[in-house]
Amino acid sequence: MKNPFEQNTIAMVWDFDKTLICNYMQEPLFRRYDIDASIFWNEVNRLQNYYAKRNIAINRDTCYLNHLLTYVKSGKLKGLSNRTLRECGKELIFFPGLPDFFPEIKNKIKDNAAFKKYSISVEHYVVSTGFAETIKGSAIAPFVDGIFGCEFIETPARPGYLDNDPIESEGEISQVAVALDNTSKTRYLFEINKGSNKHPQEIDVNSFISKENRRIPFENMIYIADGPSDVPAFSILNNYGGSTFAIYPKGDKKAFQQVEQLRKADRVETFGEADYTNSSHSWMWLCERVESIANRLAQQKEENIRKSSSAPPGHL
Repeated sequence: MKNPFEQNTIAMVWDFDKTLICNYMQEPLFRRYDIDASIFWNEVNRLQNYYAKRNIAINRDTCYLNHLLTYVKSGKLKGLSNRTLRECGKELIFFPGLPDFFPEIKNKIKDNAAFKKYSISVEHYVVSTGFAETIKGSAIAPFVDGIFGCEFIETPARPGYLDNDPIESEGEISQVAVALDNTSKTRYLFEINKGSNKHPQEIDVNSFISKENRRIPFENMIYIADGPSDVPAFSILNNYGGSTFAIYPKGDKKAFQQVEQLRKADRVETFGEADYTNSSHSWMWLCERVESIANRLAQQKEENIRKSSSAPPGHL
């Protein structure tokens, strides 16, 4: 059977908070509603113990979503909608060099004649435990090929909706539609790998697909993130021949020590400052790695072409 994909795409997969932006994406939302962020996150951090006393186990990574909905129901976040979450994305401040780096690295490969010959390209994906809508409203969104994050439902399907499903205007968010935690983020690496994100009707992420039939092999992927919470995703890429790069804010000693520990533990290949401006360390490492993958792909294509043809007939 002919391979369904050319496998000529390089995927750069990005965490969001403290990888692309310096703080948490919820800050514009809390400012808008005059919510003390420190109180909210302190409450979230204590939820696990709070519910444990009531013999209820919760997911530590995603319990903040339900606590946010509790704020909505209590009136502290009255009227919070998906549109509001998207509007908050406009206020996010990105690290130096962003979002320019995203189209820049794409064009670096696209405009190279040796790579253009084999239609080698770069795609950017964001996989975050934060709000997908806020990322979609941010300055980075036009340069991203896919965004995977937590999502909310405003108007849930009611009992009997199959027989009577009136169209309703948007309202407050009231249910969690998608919740990503640190481990489930790896699911989306497999979606990108197998191509189910591009062909959801034809490909199920849980289906067996041989390596040669996957859209983007793991060795064509780079995962960029800031800390220990991304260890599951780092591990997938490390185990399957992909590339891993950790980010820390310039001058942040604690964050530096954290990524250095990740490197020492072989969780990441290396790390760099959160500076994506031309000629910075992170810019150079990421560009070099993308070009290295592109060179390998081009060489493989050339070798496959040579192997596909026999030697010309000679004179006896």
